[in-house]
Amino acid sequence: MADTARSSKPTRSSGTFVLGSGTPEARTVHRLGFGAMQITGAGIWGDPADRDECIRTVRRAVELGVDFIDTADSYGPEVSERILREALHPYGDDLVIATKAGLTRQGPGQWLPVGRPEYLRQQCELSLRRLGLERIDLFQLHRIDPQVPAAEQFGVLAELRDEGKVAHVGLSQVTVPEIEAAQAIVPIVSVQNLFNLTNRSSADVLAYCDAHGIGFIPWFPIASGALTGPETPMGAVVADTGATPAQVALAWLLARSPVMLPIPGTKSVGHVEENCEAATLVLTDDQVALLNAVHDAS
Repeated sequence: MADTARSSKPTRSSGTFVLGSGTPEARTVHRLGFGAMQITGAGIWGDPADRDECIRTVRRAVELGVDFIDTADSYGPEVSERILREALHPYGDDLVIATKAGLTRQGPGQWLPVGRPEYLRQQCELSLRRLGLERIDLFQLHRIDPQVPAAEQFGVLAELRDEGKVAHVGLSQVTVPEIEAAQAIVPIVSVQNLFNLTNRSSADVLAYCDAHGIGFIPWFPIASGALTGPETPMGAVVADTGATPAQVALAWLLARSPVMLPIPGTKSVGHVEENCEAATLVLTDDQVALLNAVHDAS
């Protein structure tokens, strides 16, 4: 592990990925980003208990080299986007802000998809205002609403892109056929699905993204709690590297595929420093193979 003194921007060790490669709006980001879901209250609802610490955490992530930040209108709701603006606006030219729309909130821990085109358009406009942006770098459909024809949902994303309100379009928690259906209507540059050491149910989606140059953003990237005993594969790698389980989990993701863009989230400066240092951890082939052998579901 490289220490912070020798690596003032450790996330720059994670390598880069180009969102929208080959287009005039292409943006290069370093692969280890920051997920802004946690900078809210319990149940991803309301304001955080320590707003100032959340602001410090976001700023520290950028200081450590993070240039890709993921949020959503539903985080709070609205709280995460407002804190990001307070912490970082005006944004640096190299900072890519991704947000999402398509899930509504009825209370702590409650999420309901709404994909009506007029709603998605409204939420895009509101996110632009809250974030203080003229154009959203990456606008993602948070969930496909089963009550609305998918083509209508993809269609409004294409319209927003054509109008210059968003630069790129992504999807969240989708299947390969759904990606292909969307691609027939609007270019898709990223997919955000659940994926981590203990849950690899989206392995086929990752393989598709790998083959087609689509960024894969694993949500809930750190899920290693049940794997950390000394007699486990994780425990062995932790002992060998001196890294933390969270760092090993993130390093494994980065080693898994060049299109992988992990976005670990936290509301703690200490934790964001730990997470960012994961980019400097290079696992050996044997260590990767050991972690690859971990079965889904701990």
